[in-house]
Amino acid sequence: MEPVVNDGAAEQIILRWDATASEDARVRMIFDGDRQEIERYLQAVDQIQRSMDSTTLSDDDQQSTKVNNAIQIAMARLEDEFRNILITNSTPIETESVTESISSTRLTTRTNSSRSESPENDDCSNRGEDDAVSRDGSSSFPERSATFESCRSMTSIREQDLIPSESIADLRCIAERMFTAGYSRECVQVYGSVRKSVVDGSFKKLGVEKLSIGDIQRLEWDALNTKIGRWIRAVKICVRVLFASEKKLCKQIFEDLGTAADDACFMETVKGPAIQLFNFVEAISISRRSPEKLFKILDLHDSLLDLLPDIDDVFDSKPAESIKTQATEILSRLAEAARGMLSEFEGAVLREPSRVPVPGGTIHPLTRYSDNSTTPDMDFTDHEGQSPLALHLIWIIAILQFNLEGKSKHYKDNSLAHLFIMNNVHYIVQKIKGSSELREMIGDQYLRTLTRIFRQAATNHQRATWVGVLRCLRDEGLHTTKTFSSAGVSKSSLRERFKSFNAIFDEVHRTQSLWLIPDEQLREELRISILETLIPAYRSFLGRFRNHIESGRHPENYIKYSVEDLETAVLDLFEGYAASQHSRRRSQ
Repeated sequence: MEPVVNDGAAEQIILRWDATASEDARVRMIFDGDRQEIERYLQAVDQIQRSMDSTTLSDDDQQSTKVNNAIQIAMARLEDEFRNILITNSTPIETESVTESISSTRLTTRTNSSRSESPENDDCSNRGEDDAVSRDGSSSFPERSATFESCRSMTSIREQDLIPSESIADLRCIAERMFTAGYSRECVQVYGSVRKSVVDGSFKKLGVEKLSIGDIQRLEWDALNTKIGRWIRAVKICVRVLFASEKKLCKQIFEDLGTAADDACFMETVKGPAIQLFNFVEAISISRRSPEKLFKILDLHDSLLDLLPDIDDVFDSKPAESIKTQATEILSRLAEAARGMLSEFEGAVLREPSRVPVPGGTIHPLTRYSDNSTTPDMDFTDHEGQSPLALHLIWIIAILQFNLEGKSKHYKDNSLAHLFIMNNVHYIVQKIKGSSELREMIGDQYLRTLTRIFRQAATNHQRATWVGVLRCLRDEGLHTTKTFSSAGVSKSSLRERFKSFNAIFDEVHRTQSLWLIPDEQLREELRISILETLIPAYRSFLGRFRNHIESGRHPENYIKYSVEDLETAVLDLFEGYAASQHSRRRSQ
């Protein structure tokens, strides 16, 4: 290929590719064609640029105008070529493979040499101590494995090649010429516009929605809870893969072309998406506090804390300082929100003033409170080695348990008091089991302690309720002789015994049908336990003494229940409804 040696030849090449003057130039792209044609065009641009640089005010005005027109046509053409190459290679990242890669390994394609991996040099070894949570909630939040979580991020950035190397080389060639000719702003704008649309496409695949802070704060908790999990997954990919790879691409194309040109292009591309990403968690950090949000707030805090070194690395330029500042401020607000939630929760447990027992012994409205501000003696020796946050939560649960005991004393019926304790402590146990993080933090040892408490309460309830019923089914006091033979049974005593059994059971059935065990499995377990004790005793008693009653007058006045009727009646218990609504079962 012969080099372009004069302005005339260069101008002809440039004009031949003027899209405003040629249909062929409008439909064809130079960089889609022959490499020789590409080189000839670039040489022509260089020749015109050299002529422009050497032209002075004293030179021929006509020649100067021709050179300026040629460079403008060339820059417009190169801008179109630049845009086309970018669009041709505009494919969002493969989120599935990236997610699996991040989840399965912490190895990296790159290690940042500016940050030592040694704990002594990066002050990570002190971070866990600084982040610890004291019982009064005054220190920073949270401390859950902060040292490990923060330090592991140092080698977690996983850059990808977003565009093939030959296309990157073409883009750099074009960018060099546009910057030299003074068209850097146009070049950066085209780049940012195209690449931002690619980032938006990746956001869409990751499930990152464009929601305002107001939209987020108006979401119902169930919907927000789902979006939080999606955000935690997405933010890791965005920072460690997507943003890091976009930064790498900017350096490959724009590094050393101008003053921080690569940083300017990077922020042109990702500033909007980054603000959108972090606005989600910022909205949550300043939203209304409620205890059910605590562990999701901690999840968000941990995720952001884990990513902070990577955010510092990816957004390390002067134009990107606002992103780093936003992330740091959000982290602080999340910590404050978590501290506030713990403090409010503990205060509510201590100070709730209600003296009115909960009807039916069901779960207390907030399962929290006692009518005084005293606190239990708590021996923490069994919890050595657990984190301050875990001890804080155990402390709150201990206060809750202590105050529930106080609440139970407002019940006049001991059976109902035991049922109340069983319901509420069981509720606490289920809440802990339902959260893997909460269970891991509190530990199985304390969970077993709580389980023993609600099971003992169930046993105490049965004993308080059914001892009187079962006493009616004993033989003592029914025999007229010491032989305890059936021939020596006092029929009058037997009739009174059946009447007593019916009266006591009817009262239990009437009252405890109104009582409520909200958890279906617990309700069934207690019914089965009652049946296993009551039915064998009643069946045996009925078998021994039925004939004595049935041989007399009006046996139906004394033998009110068959075994099957008794089983059905027990199934009415703990539904929270009047017994009359269930009596139809026995008539069917």
